[in-house]
Amino acid sequence: MLDLTANPEFQFAAEATRQAALLAAHVQAEMVSPTLTKDDRSPVTVADYAVQALVAHQLQAAFPEASLVAEESAGALQDSRQRATLEQIAGFVAAAIPGADPELVAAWIDLGDQQPSSRFWTLDPIDGTKGFLRREQYAVALALIEDGQVQLAALGCPNLSGGYKMEIGGPGSLLLAARDQGTWVQPLRGKGEWQPLQVSPQADRTRARLLRSAEAAHTDVDALDDIAQHLGVGAEPVRMDSQAKYAVLAAGAGELLFRLISPKMPKYKEKIWDQAAGALIVEEAGGRITDLDGKPLDFTQGRTLAKNRGVLASNGHLHKAALEAIRAVKA
Repeated sequence: MLDLTANPEFQFAAEATRQAALLAAHVQAEMVSPTLTKDDRSPVTVADYAVQALVAHQLQAAFPEASLVAEESAGALQDSRQRATLEQIAGFVAAAIPGADPELVAAWIDLGDQQPSSRFWTLDPIDGTKGFLRREQYAVALALIEDGQVQLAALGCPNLSGGYKMEIGGPGSLLLAARDQGTWVQPLRGKGEWQPLQVSPQADRTRARLLRSAEAAHTDVDALDDIAQHLGVGAEPVRMDSQAKYAVLAAGAGELLFRLISPKMPKYKEKIWDQAAGALIVEEAGGRITDLDGKPLDFTQGRTLAKNRGVLASNGHLHKAALEAIRAVKA
């Protein structure tokens, strides 16, 4: 049984991520509607900033000396033309933190504009922009990194139940992983005990379930198809956005996840906040995660995984076969 009282950082990570994911769901419910135009990203912009402000404030209150490396900064919101947006963000934050005003919220957002150090937290406030806008899968991802190693991770997935089941409007999932202490899941909404997660024992490559992005632009689709063919995969892929895929892998409802570099962005490097939480969630559930060359993910290179090429996550049993397939198709 996971004991949050054993470590105040466990408690912080779990509760801050829970509050942040519920705030994100509140913004989604209020702002995302069928009438939303395709190019209107305002709901996810508001949610991104609101969640970062909330988590940064909670971190400062719990651990005043802690540093936060996050995706957003409040610079763009300081423009007078963005005042209405800042006030809207502050309104949502105030629902969780009474007394929050635009100036306080902007200051809290900027608490995340720090550089990585020997020990820091990293946050992706809304991972899965398109999923958020489609009212499907997205995640709040928070992790603690010390000396380049992820020590603690939390994922808040409002539309994923039990860590694996896509259920819009269901209880959602809160996942927590601590190094050498396993990966655990609890309902995001309502009551429920912490339950341990374990990756799938599947060792037959032809029966592997690939976790694939819902958005084709996020990956090299042709190479991924070639890899699946080389592996002889016959199962239908599981398609969803965000680090929710790592939750599904940890829960044993999928076996392989590839982050291949899109041909349109050959020099792209993964951001640390896009991978840190999911990496530990998978590892502590018994899985394995490396880059596409089999090298460990290196979180000592600043805000990106500058020394890594893409990402491969697996249940461990199929990792070697997946690396061989990557080399065979020269992905």
